[in-house]
Amino acid sequence: MPTTHLVIISDRTALSWVLTEQRMAFPPGRARATQAIAEGDEVLLYSTRGCFGNPTRDLGRIIGHATVSSPVRSLADPVVFGERSFTEGCELTVHGLAPFREGVALRDHVDRLTVFPEPKHWSVRMRRASLSLPAADADVLRDELRPLLKPYEGVVEAYRWPR
Repeated sequence: MPTTHLVIISDRTALSWVLTEQRMAFPPGRARATQAIAEGDEVLLYSTRGCFGNPTRDLGRIIGHATVSSPVRSLADPVVFGERSFTEGCELTVHGLAPFREGVALRDHVDRLTVFPEPKHWSVRMRRASLSLPAADADVLRDELRPLLKPYEGVVEAYRWPR
């Protein structure tokens, strides 16, 4: 049975790469997180409130829906964003995206999600590359995201960086 993962992206350049390349890359030392992700799993893409460089304006939002379309494996050539190197990765098939700066504001739903047992401290669980979601939580978030999704081809250009 496929698992649903919330993939957490905190950098605009990295988000642009993930969406345009339809690939995901993980930093070294995240072996446990990457071992949990399998081909066929569902991914909800989450951009942090600091992803676009203005955390006072932006909210952390679930912005996309995808499926893992290859196993996670070591990359022959690590992907580098700034000073960070990402050594493992997988391919994604992005099914839909919310319009730029739209999506499901996760903070509005933490009280309903069991993955956050202490809703007041939910952001602590977000300091990772991905978070596996219980099936009921995935259902809640998918139901909230579905009406906001647009076809990938019509929205991805707005996420490209630099412009």
